[in-house]
Amino acid sequence: MAAQSSSTFVNPPNYTFTSHRLHRTLHASDKQPLVLVACGSFNPITYHHLRMFEMANDFVRQNTNFEIVGGYLSPVSEEYKKPGLVRAHHRVNMCTLATEQESSGLMVDSWEAFQNYQRTAVVLDHFNYEINTVLGGVFTRDGEHRDVRVMLLAGSDLISTMSEPGVWSHNDLDRILGRYGTFVIERTGSSMDQATDSLARWRNNIYPIPQLVQNDVSSTKVRLFFRRGLSVRYLIPAAVIDYIKQNYLYLDDGSGPEKEKGKDKESGEADRDSGSQSQL
Repeated sequence: MAAQSSSTFVNPPNYTFTSHRLHRTLHASDKQPLVLVACGSFNPITYHHLRMFEMANDFVRQNTNFEIVGGYLSPVSEEYKKPGLVRAHHRVNMCTLATEQESSGLMVDSWEAFQNYQRTAVVLDHFNYEINTVLGGVFTRDGEHRDVRVMLLAGSDLISTMSEPGVWSHNDLDRILGRYGTFVIERTGSSMDQATDSLARWRNNIYPIPQLVQNDVSSTKVRLFFRRGLSVRYLIPAAVIDYIKQNYLYLDDGSGPEKEKGKDKESGEADRDSGSQSQL
């Protein structure tokens, strides 16, 4: 997959692409290397966000010819202007705590978080450039070079907005679904068939993943629990709970009601909260 020119991307100050858990050598030379990217608010990150990658890993291993060499969380910029969205550095820190303490393979990329709002298609272009051009892809055990396939990991609620007129631009859809592709995690209350039926032209790049254990934990509910003084233990990692308390986050959730999901047409795509399976 051809990479974008370096002039396409402007990095935030002091930015470094995180790659310490990226597997640079394929275990199986007949597999296609794959990196999964989940975009969203992560406001805050929950165990359900982490479970998305576990579900995807099981599906990929049992049903595809891919080999996952890395997984990334990409928190949205605070320029997204969503009511109740805490500062980018807090969300990046919480995601980093969760991935470093609860996962052996996930990473957090702060490129999107620390600059102006970036569309999902551009974020995927960024990952493709960093992994395949800057790092040079990965290699087989015999030293053969392989480009890495970058794909979006999203919930079925996000994918369903892609069929709504005027929410996503056709060019962005063609880049996300045509050039990259997506693994779609079923979300409680969102029809998988309905989410993908109108995207038939890209069906070969859309991989639906059923949710075998129904889970409707969301960041929206976690924030509500914090405001009401209720326990969130076992809904989000303990280190994230400690961080939230130490920094006095989510004592309130903004001055106005949250935007209706999927209706942020000014940005040219749907509410990115849908991007990571739950209401983030």
